[in-house]
Amino acid sequence: MRVLAAMSGGVDSAVAAARAVEAGHEVIGVHLALSAKPGTLRTGARGCCTIEDSRDARRAADILGIPFYVWDFAERFTEEVVETFVGEYAAGRTPNPCVTCNEKIKFEALLDKAMALGFDAVATGHYARLSIVDGVPELRRAADEDKDQSYVLASLTSEQLAHALFPLGDSHKPEVRAEAERRGLAVARKPDSHDICFIPDGDTKKFLEKKLGERPGELVDAETGAVLGRHTGVHGFTVGQRKGLGIEAPAPDGRPRYVLSLEPVSGTVKVGSADRLAVTEIRGDRPIWPGERPPASPAECVVQVRAHGGTADAVAETDSAGVRIRLREPLRGVAPGQVVVLYRPDRGGDLVLGSAKIAATA
Repeated sequence: MRVLAAMSGGVDSAVAAARAVEAGHEVIGVHLALSAKPGTLRTGARGCCTIEDSRDARRAADILGIPFYVWDFAERFTEEVVETFVGEYAAGRTPNPCVTCNEKIKFEALLDKAMALGFDAVATGHYARLSIVDGVPELRRAADEDKDQSYVLASLTSEQLAHALFPLGDSHKPEVRAEAERRGLAVARKPDSHDICFIPDGDTKKFLEKKLGERPGELVDAETGAVLGRHTGVHGFTVGQRKGLGIEAPAPDGRPRYVLSLEPVSGTVKVGSADRLAVTEIRGDRPIWPGERPPASPAECVVQVRAHGGTADAVAETDSAGVRIRLREPLRGVAPGQVVVLYRPDRGGDLVLGSAKIAATA
């Protein structure tokens, strides 16, 4: 096969490209330039998508003996990822930009271009397992549970998964680093990237305030209706948040307060005690089913609402509006805008059934 290896400049994508070469594929490496001003992105090992990363990717490609190119996706990234991120926060929702980037950049824009150029698949360094069963892609959790990235890939369609390769799915991170050392890849000991690549200092609140300005509102006790303080914009909060609320006085019961809901039109941030965060039902819209059709309804499943953690047994029912999920045990800190991923419990809880954007909770 002709394989386009997406090389971020990290150890995972470098080893994934190496394994694609070793498997006998015709491999070409490509690094995505995602910022019109790459010098403004975080520098150092904790970042990603920087000038340093493009150089690391090029050096890895040279060692592997494969052609290497840098493709400019900055405009598309800004429109699809950054502007969506800002817009979701402005609307009182909590997005996951990594999910959006995988969906809109790596497996839409990049894959579309790769297919137009005659490639058969795109290989990435994601930790997830992928197989084709009776012509239908099956996406499963990675062997390394601590590195599993099936959650951030669960929004991919069946067609996109059919042209994806995840060579690291059966490996554990220490094995990948050791292999990089053996292959002489300089990124073998490079730390993993963290945080959001387009927020240089990691200060999401400051980034959003710069984009959206101040939109003053009130912090209100959800139970009593009492005004507890003021804020500069609902975009500075997310459901489940405890720190940095700016509440002027302690609650009458002396217990901590958490963000329960955001109302962007009125600018109201409702807060309350931890027990009011419990969610027993999730409503998801725009569901995506890798198997091309929804599971039989009602379906027993295990749901996950965050990239790491936030799992519970549940029953899911589909209808024309999307999917309704009833949790068998409550989850906390479930925010509209997040993605809920459904896993099949009778396959070890690791087979992805589908995903949806969280529209509401109860």
